[in-house]
This record gives sequence, C-alpha cells and structure tokens, in this order.
Amino acid sequence: MSFNVLIVDDSPAMRSFVRRVLEYSGFDIGECAQAGNGEEALALLQRQWMDVILTDLNMPKMDGVEFLRRLSRDPVLRTVPVLVVSTDRTDRRVQQMFGLGAKGYVKKPFAAETLREELESVLEGNHAG
Repeated sequence: MSFNVLIVDDSPAMRSFVRRVLEYSGFDIGECAQAGNGEEALALLQRQWMDVILTDLNMPKMDGVEFLRRLSRDPVLRTVPVLVVSTDRTDRRVQQMFGLGAKGYVKKPFAAETLREELESVLEGNHAG
C-alpha cells in the first residue's frame, strides 16, 4: 500500500533529502508533496489528501508549532498523522508537539533507518486507532 506524503520544511535541500531517504529505505510513496512552511502546507492540504505529514518546526511565515495548532483545530486534517523532524529535541518541545497531536518525533540529523522506523510506527498507530 502506498502513502501520500507531505514534507514541510523551509529548506529545499532538506525536503529533497527526506524524500530520498524515504525512497531509498523502501517506503512505498504514492504522491510526495512539499511545502516550505505551514501556510503553504495548509493550502496544499485543502486541495489534496495526504496520508502522513513530516514537518520541521523552525520555518518562516508559519512555523511547525502553529501548523500543528491549525491542524488540531480542523476536524478532518487532525486525523492525518504528523511526524515532527526537527533539530529541537528538548523535552519541553517534544511534549508540546505531542500535546498538539504529533504522533512521532525524529531529531535532525537522523539515520535513514530511524526515519523509516518512526514513520512506520506513526502509520501503524494511525491504522490501529
């Protein structure tokens, strides 16, 4: 089964890197969309369904925290599992993101296998509930 993936990060290089990691790790990607911030991601999500979202936190215009807040307020979009991929791994930040509905958290830099395992865990958890 393939999954539509949305990668949200202000760095085009990081978005490409995450996509390559997913492809090379054997993750079955259907559509892979990209957005440079939360604002762009929300606009894209209004037009196209995604099965999972991988988002950075530190971005211009709308950061990952506000993006998750907006997702959590939308009855449809809050059902899409979110995996945070960020350099900020403080306990406070991780708890805040889980409190806003994130299903997983990966700290940059990461090993390809770590991203794949966390993503699989997030998707399995979504289908179990």
